[in-house]
Amino acid sequence: MEEKARFAVGIDVGTNFVRTVLGTVKGEEISVIGYGEIPTEGMRRGVVKELIPPAKAIDECLAKVEGMSGVKVDSANVGINGTHIGSVKIDGMIAVGVADHEINEDDIVRIADTSIAGKVPANRETLALFPYEYILDGQGGIREPLGMHGARLELRANVVSALMPDCENLRKVCESAAIEPHGPFEPSVVAAARAVTSRAQRENGVGVVDMGGATTSLAIYDEGELQFVGVIPIGSNDITKDLATVLATIPDVAEEIKLRFVSAIKDDTDRDIVVKRGREEFRFKRQDVEEVVEARLEEIYEGVRKMLQRAGYDRRLPEGLVLCGGGAKLRNIDKFVRGQVELAVRIAKPSGIVGVSEEILKPEFAAAIGLMLGDNERTSIDSIENRDKKTAKKPKKEKEGSFFSRIFKLFK
Repeated sequence: MEEKARFAVGIDVGTNFVRTVLGTVKGEEISVIGYGEIPTEGMRRGVVKELIPPAKAIDECLAKVEGMSGVKVDSANVGINGTHIGSVKIDGMIAVGVADHEINEDDIVRIADTSIAGKVPANRETLALFPYEYILDGQGGIREPLGMHGARLELRANVVSALMPDCENLRKVCESAAIEPHGPFEPSVVAAARAVTSRAQRENGVGVVDMGGATTSLAIYDEGELQFVGVIPIGSNDITKDLATVLATIPDVAEEIKLRFVSAIKDDTDRDIVVKRGREEFRFKRQDVEEVVEARLEEIYEGVRKMLQRAGYDRRLPEGLVLCGGGAKLRNIDKFVRGQVELAVRIAKPSGIVGVSEEILKPEFAAAIGLMLGDNERTSIDSIENRDKKTAKKPKKEKEGSFFSRIFKLFK
């Protein structure tokens, strides 16, 4: 019998934009049938500070996606960002029975719980656990112990967590937009890595830098597993603010300068930069612009290099760094970063999907595409019949009624 198509959705809630990608999955093929990008407010450095503006942006973005695809969206894999996200190495051991005991799923859950206990503070929520190695009766190097026989099971892993209040606020935003997250939130940079790196690259050792509007995130992979996640509170918005301040101009003009004229590597030309607004003309010295941009970029990638050092991967990633996020669109940013971190650097281009517009094969859509691909991985383990049963037990949330009427329900 031919396999039925199912849908996968990723929602990237950023400081400047909400981006959504909807794909249809049939067999091994994933085709994008809807996407959207809507500016948002109410976020600061990747964290929810107001509930209404980001929820409204999600609502508008979903309306755009639904209009394009003809599919109603009420659940998704949702990304999370902010400096509160971090990872820590953990280990643990449990006795599972006599020597001929067969390792089952309950044992896997118990060793994970035991290993996390005391390692993740009570005010933090565990987002994901990435096992490096299981050790069964002293035999190490095991990646999947299910079905094996033994009496003592050990685990070495990396656990990613985030502050509970920030997770709860993002859940309220999703609830007000009538979106049910599929499982725990996923760090945006981890999702982006899924879309812009291959399994071979993750085995060899690769870093993914997501340079967003207000934060810059780093995820490091080695031997196929996530080794480190970190976020610094600086992004491409800070370049715009610096330009506006130093050049004594408005942010809109500073943003245009950044997007149209700025190069991360100094140009040979010394011609002034001219920006027109109607009949008004703004003229700036190129040297002044270059000095501002260089200073801020040095600060950002000094922070990235410190994270590489903290993780033990400074100049130790054979596959280098992959740059994504809106900041990766800055001209010659790859050359600049290569000089700062002394690693190979390339600009991300999402892959793993078919039938897509070039509009979303851009660095800024990497996280949303990765979240969509992750949603497929999460839901593909359930059969269509099982998902139908779950839906029958738990009615889906209605998206009817005004946006603000749904918002006010949160405060009742």
